[in-house]
Amino acid sequence: MWVYEKKLQYPVRVERKDLRMANYLLAQYGGPDSELSAAVRYLNQRYTMPTNRARGLLTDIGTEELAHWEIIATLIYKLTLGATSEEMKAAGLGGYYTLHDHALFPCDPQGVPWTAAYIQATGDPVADLHENMAAEQKARVAYEHLICLTDDPGVKDTLRFLREREVVHFQRFGEALNNVYDYLDSKKIF
Repeated sequence: MWVYEKKLQYPVRVERKDLRMANYLLAQYGGPDSELSAAVRYLNQRYTMPTNRARGLLTDIGTEELAHWEIIATLIYKLTLGATSEEMKAAGLGGYYTLHDHALFPCDPQGVPWTAAYIQATGDPVADLHENMAAEQKARVAYEHLICLTDDPGVKDTLRFLREREVVHFQRFGEALNNVYDYLDSKKIF
């Protein structure tokens, strides 16, 4: 099915511990517009796409979103590495520490756990592809905001890479939408 290379899609460099930034990054780890939400959405929607091209694209991008989820996890891990319980508490992560210690857990920055209610799969390829284009734009904006919240050059670099992938995904979904419209508008002769 897949070949897994034991390296990240993009290198993650962090200069220093930053618990505040790690908390903000939880938005892209377990929030409603997170990489996890995108991956699950696309990998579910692919089954009801009417063309091989659209199905293949959803499989490819859904899989890539899992790679992005791994990048976010690595950022959070590196930004919290060696943090004491007191530091976690001071950074507003006391509740997170209470429930999870330093383990990664899919939730948003307020501690709300990830839920399948965040994803959509209507069975209508046009509606689903529009949903996906909107999701990519929301993720792009989230990365732009996250870039403004850090002064760590390595973190910024990684976030810029992820932001640019959202732009590419948006474009590919637009192409898939055109492909689906062409299919739906074509004459069917049986």
